[in-house]
Amino acid sequence: MMKQVIATDQAPKAIGPYSQAVQAGPILMVSGQLPIDPATGQMAEGIKAQTRRSLCNIKAILASQGLAMSDIIRTGVFLKNMEDFAAMNAVYGEFFEGDYPARAAVEVARLPKDALVEIEAMVAVKDV
Repeated sequence: MMKQVIATDQAPKAIGPYSQAVQAGPILMVSGQLPIDPATGQMAEGIKAQTRRSLCNIKAILASQGLAMSDIIRTGVFLKNMEDFAAMNAVYGEFFEGDYPARAAVEVARLPKDALVEIEAMVAVKDV
């Protein structure tokens, strides 16, 4: 099985030695997305705005491959403070309808660039 690195200018560039996403056969793995606006390079403020921006970045990566949020099978949410869970969850719910993906949500000590949230779409299925 061959793998293909996926990159779009509609999401922030990787800030380290990793790819925005990698396609391997029918599976697309999307790296954790910080709440950085790809047009400005600025981070959104507040947990709701940061959650929305992270999910918009994921949506843009998926769209570059002809996929939608409904194609996601599993996500991972990393929160700086679990007290932000309800606010994050409210925004997160706006991006999915019907059959929700599996999800893990954990509190972490610190995120890159001191973000409040980082979200990854661990697996999205692409019909082949």
